[in-house]
Amino acid sequence: MSDLRMLPVPDGLEGMRVDAGLAKLLGLSRSTVAGLAESGEVLLDGAPVGKSDRLIAGGLVEVTLPAARPEPEVVAVPVEGLRILHQDDDIVVVDKPIGVAVHPSPGWEGPTVIGGLAAAGVQIATSGAAERQGVVHRLDAGTTGVMVAAKSEHAYTALKRAFKERTVEKRYHALVQGHPDPSSGTIDAPIDRHPKHDYKFAVVSGGKPSITHYETVEAFRAASLVDVKLETGRTHQIRVHFSAVRHPCAGDLTYGADPVLARRLQLGRQWLHARMLGFEHPADGQWVTFTSDYPDDLQHALDVLREQDS
Repeated sequence: MSDLRMLPVPDGLEGMRVDAGLAKLLGLSRSTVAGLAESGEVLLDGAPVGKSDRLIAGGLVEVTLPAARPEPEVVAVPVEGLRILHQDDDIVVVDKPIGVAVHPSPGWEGPTVIGGLAAAGVQIATSGAAERQGVVHRLDAGTTGVMVAAKSEHAYTALKRAFKERTVEKRYHALVQGHPDPSSGTIDAPIDRHPKHDYKFAVVSGGKPSITHYETVEAFRAASLVDVKLETGRTHQIRVHFSAVRHPCAGDLTYGADPVLARRLQLGRQWLHARMLGFEHPADGQWVTFTSDYPDDLQHALDVLREQDS
């Protein structure tokens, strides 16, 4: 069943484009509204409007939304390369391989950490949406490294609070193009959805506060290996911030990386690895730290750079 929404245009949206204004009004992505408008599903005062038409304050908007899709289910399937680094009654810490999402989501048909844990007989907390139970933070499917999930309800609550209050230490290693100047510093720039491409994020005025600290660990002629400490945890934060300062992660073609360098390093994804995770254990408050070694593809890229620089 489709869902018909009828509502007046607020004064604050006067003159805005249909796609931008209705995205704010309905809580949808701009590309979703644009698609609805192109399909004739958006009417203003009874007449169809295009995505770039302008809204009129007080006008009556009618939007026909498609039927909601069912929530994706967790399927217990073994995940090749998923390693359990530690587990106890409260937490399970894993080393996530490339091409694995953390949990099921619409449109994702590949393996997931949650499905892999289920296949391994690891029972996680029941808190959270069905497909995200026990999940307290995420890594992109194309980002490897260490992450934690909650097994007990107490751990879920404690870890969610720790990530929200930023008491968790998250350290990433990234191979970025060129040489950041200064070699150690902080990138403080707000991030939100890209204004034109819904699948990307960008530094935009009025975005969510986002802070990335970095330190150069090793410099090559073509790139630099940096140690990154996140103060905030926005989606794609490291990738967006280094792209914004014109030092994108090597191999990250989505955010402007050089495809020639990517081919030379045989990189099929961004060189970005969740190297270390530290937090207070939910059971006793003791500080615990877990680390992950570089996977083969990232190590190979470093070996190529070192060999060419020698």
